[in-house]
Amino acid sequence: MESGLQKAVKMAVKRAGIDKKATCHTLRHSFATTMLENGVNIRVLQELLGHANVKTIEMYTHVMDKDISRLTSPLEDLDI
Repeated sequence: MESGLQKAVKMAVKRAGIDKKATCHTLRHSFATTMLENGVNIRVLQELLGHANVKTIEMYTHVMDKDISRLTSPLEDLDI
């Protein structure tokens, strides 16, 4: 049985004209990947998503943007 959220996502995908399969899980996966790309600690993300094992979160790292030229050093944020 579909939840209200699942129905809303299904309707939004249809209205947007998205041909690919997109579900609540797709949104969760996108959220997790984006958070990791933005430097959120994997243990923090594990807690946010409610996973008991960090190995479950590690699966999101395989689709991360791994362009190291976009990484910034924490030293760049210092006002020295």
